[in-house]
Amino acid sequence: MRIALRFLLLTVHLLLFLLAVRSGQNMYLRRLLNTCWRLKGVCRTTCKKHEIFHIFCDLHLQCCIDPSNMPVLTGK
Repeated sequence: MRIALRFLLLTVHLLLFLLAVRSGQNMYLRRLLNTCWRLKGVCRTTCKKHEIFHIFCDLHLQCCIDPSNMPVLTGK
């Protein structure tokens, strides 16, 4: 009986804690989900000065890549 009450109390505490935490994506999760070009680029509306636009991530986002991570062009 005491074990069940402790488990119930622990469950209530965890639920209250989870409700108190702000909802939404974590910064690290957002960074992982907003990557492109084999996780070497970042999806943004505009690229930073040192980045190069490579492909589109979505209809309005650009895949911004550091020039050192650009794929090697072959052929003519």
